[in-house]
Amino acid sequence: MPAIRQDLSLSAVISGFVAMLVSYAGPLVIVFQAAHQAHLPNDIIGSWIWAISIGSGVTGVVLSYWLKVPVITAWSTPGAALLVSTLPGITLAQAIGAYLVSAALIAAIALSGAFDRLMNRLPKAIASAMLAGILFRFGADLFGSLNTQPVLVLAMLAAYLCFKRINPRYAVLSVLLVGCIVAACLGQLHTGDWVLEASVPVWTTPEWNWQVIISVGLPLALVSLTGQSVPGIAVLRSAGYGTPARPMVALTALGSLLMAPFGAHGVNLAAITAAICTGPEAHENPGKRYVAGIACGVFYILVGTFGATLAVVFGALPKALIATLAGLALFGAIANGLSGAMADEKQREAALITFLVTASGMSFLGLAAAFWGIVFGIAAYAGLNMNLARNNAPTLERPTR
Repeated sequence: MPAIRQDLSLSAVISGFVAMLVSYAGPLVIVFQAAHQAHLPNDIIGSWIWAISIGSGVTGVVLSYWLKVPVITAWSTPGAALLVSTLPGITLAQAIGAYLVSAALIAAIALSGAFDRLMNRLPKAIASAMLAGILFRFGADLFGSLNTQPVLVLAMLAAYLCFKRINPRYAVLSVLLVGCIVAACLGQLHTGDWVLEASVPVWTTPEWNWQVIISVGLPLALVSLTGQSVPGIAVLRSAGYGTPARPMVALTALGSLLMAPFGAHGVNLAAITAAICTGPEAHENPGKRYVAGIACGVFYILVGTFGATLAVVFGALPKALIATLAGLALFGAIANGLSGAMADEKQREAALITFLVTASGMSFLGLAAAFWGIVFGIAAYAGLNMNLARNNAPTLERPTR
């Protein structure tokens, strides 16, 4: 604990807060959509939010403190998107059984070392391009919000540029404060329905149905690994952290196992919000950015205690404010991703393909764009390198008499 006190910084705490804010204001909407499609009662929804919040918070704090790396964990966004269409046709108990099988499968893959071997063989340019592709829409949404909220967006952008010149460490904090002040002046902060009420966890005994396990559990594990853990590790690699994936993926899978009976569909490594905490905005010293991971986890736990009630609070913030805050907070990560993707001329075309596929947001066979970005990028990389090697191979000349 003395080490944390020495490494503590306001910029790292603010980065953790912004990461938490973006998580609740964005991906949580998909969880609500899945819950409403399945007509779940409010107590079950509150328990679900409590479970994914506490699971994400505890695993994030433990991993960040243990590894001294800004490890950000969160609920599975592609997993929640999968449940929007699959949850209405099954019972909650059957879904819980599928969640448990999914978490156990992810833990087995992580502990076997297969996931680490995959990440170690992934070309750095392709990993960076995938990261840039994932984050691209956040930068684009920032300027897209100019159509609806020009005053708010321009004020936040001006604050960012000013503080980036004066004191870069507090640029994101200034954006948040200016955004809230401008939104309040425009009458866009709706605080009338904000009532704090602690959530009560609800236990659901799992029911084992092999059809649900195959149709929900296996795809859930696959999209969580490819859509969250792979880009999550790529974010850390791009920021210069070479921490093995095994302990991070395994511990988040354990968190999923423990929280599943309370409604958590999956806890895993975060990608988008992780980029907020791994860049120089959190701290100029990479060795002290782990505080941002701890701060994010603590904020998760605090917010999760009040479950759906505080989720409504975050949901009441203007969408343009959240989009602008997220985009500006990710500027550095986007720049680093593009720089790493284009640095090596031999990998440049493969990285470009990876970036375009990932940024397209495509979905094929139920798998996310981040997965297909890697697939197409590696295929292009292998093909181009194979041709290059063949062209550079020495030719045998016939001896002349």
